[in-house]
Amino acid sequence: MPRSSITFVFWCALCHVTLAERPTISPPQPFGATPSQRQLKWHELEFYGFLHFTINTFTDKEWGYGDESPKLFNPTDFDANQLASAAATAGMKGLILTCKHHDGFCLWPSKYTEHSVKNSPWKNGQGDVVREISDACRRHRLKFGVYLSPWDRNHPDYGKPAYVQYYRNQLRELLTQYGPIFEVWWDGANGGTGYYGGAREKRVIDRGSYYDWNTTIDIVRKLQPDACIFSDAGPDIRWIGNEHGIAGEPCWATYTPTARKGESKPGPGTTNARQGNQGTRNGRLWLPGEADVSIRPGWFYHKNQDAKVRSPENLLDLYFVSVGRGSSLLLNLPPDRRGRIHENDLQSLRQFRQILDAVFQKNLAQNATLTASNVRGKSAQFSEQKVLDGDRTTYWATDDSKKQVELTATFSHPVSFNIVDIREYLPLGQRVDMWSVEAWQDGKWTEWAQGQSIGNRRLCRGKSVTTDRVRLRLSGPVCPAISEFGLYAEPASAGTSDKAPGK
Repeated sequence: MPRSSITFVFWCALCHVTLAERPTISPPQPFGATPSQRQLKWHELEFYGFLHFTINTFTDKEWGYGDESPKLFNPTDFDANQLASAAATAGMKGLILTCKHHDGFCLWPSKYTEHSVKNSPWKNGQGDVVREISDACRRHRLKFGVYLSPWDRNHPDYGKPAYVQYYRNQLRELLTQYGPIFEVWWDGANGGTGYYGGAREKRVIDRGSYYDWNTTIDIVRKLQPDACIFSDAGPDIRWIGNEHGIAGEPCWATYTPTARKGESKPGPGTTNARQGNQGTRNGRLWLPGEADVSIRPGWFYHKNQDAKVRSPENLLDLYFVSVGRGSSLLLNLPPDRRGRIHENDLQSLRQFRQILDAVFQKNLAQNATLTASNVRGKSAQFSEQKVLDGDRTTYWATDDSKKQVELTATFSHPVSFNIVDIREYLPLGQRVDMWSVEAWQDGKWTEWAQGQSIGNRRLCRGKSVTTDRVRLRLSGPVCPAISEFGLYAEPASAGTSDKAPGK
């Protein structure tokens, strides 16, 4: 055998032994509460829409009393495709429809009540808003979700055991007839004055026990196992504690809900919801926040608000204080009396999307050389390069003993940025307690920003800085697991609104 062949065989054998004997580097152990698979899928959405549309659209009210005639519901040019297209154009990933609001009017022909579209003049009583919007969502590759108000100011049995069965029957209709559901939305409005089949009285319930929520949750789990359930207390997504679209600072994905004074246990309408704004560090549950807000002052369409639509700049501000704080942004788009999204709303949505795309067009960190103070087991599997591969399932991690670490980005020439983007690898829990970003200026490190929670996403937006080195510093009770890191320069045309939220 030629000497070169012998050498090659020996080298291959040596490599085989080296690879075979190389120890496998195990990933970090999860820390604290961690997300379920359905929650991980929900985290990927980040931005989706609400459609508040019902009898209130035609009575110019926000809350109906339940005594409205179904004949009032008569959109003149309903177009589910236009609604879904508006959401898709804005970059939304889904739409949640108010299938039944507090007034009890149903946007689908429920067989359990006459108070529905089947007794309206729209399409001669043959229409189904839920069907048309759910189908339109699929055509536009949007997820579809349902809002079914627990409170019903029309139903004669509200406050009695029979109503709970009625509610569950309607929930089963929505969860079995309209395809996959990504979110079931429950609010805390429960009990008060109403029509109640003609009784016209105030009805008070024990909100902690009346609905027997655990049984109702089991129905959702059985019929739509991938659907996340939203309420003051989850069990999958929590309310952020306000209707301004502003998550807390910090905003932890973990949370231990507590009951309000006088309530027996936390649940829809009984939770101390203001605590949900920031969540609970080391909370008992993985229960991330959803920040809901309307593009108009009201949740339903009112003609006198046509000139009061949020500007594209304001929507951008809201994005940074919701999605940018680890929450999701649920933006309401109320259809008008035609059954369409108004032109003013459309214009703002389109311009917002253009600005957002321009902001995140180029990750400056892709041009940097990354160095980490430590890499777990010195393994390429956990190297610092994983934060730039665009894959949220890979991550940079350090040895278990390394809990205060640094990641440095060095550029061949100075760059200017004003936005930092950080994500944790969520299946391992929220591991970082404190973070800071520093820029090398005048021969020393200068702190540019700092904070606590990272979670699904942390967007920090500040003054533009020019530097050839950026350092991310992290500390926590366990080693970090960072899946993405980005630096962005906001175009001058983006700007901020005069009334930037969260300031």
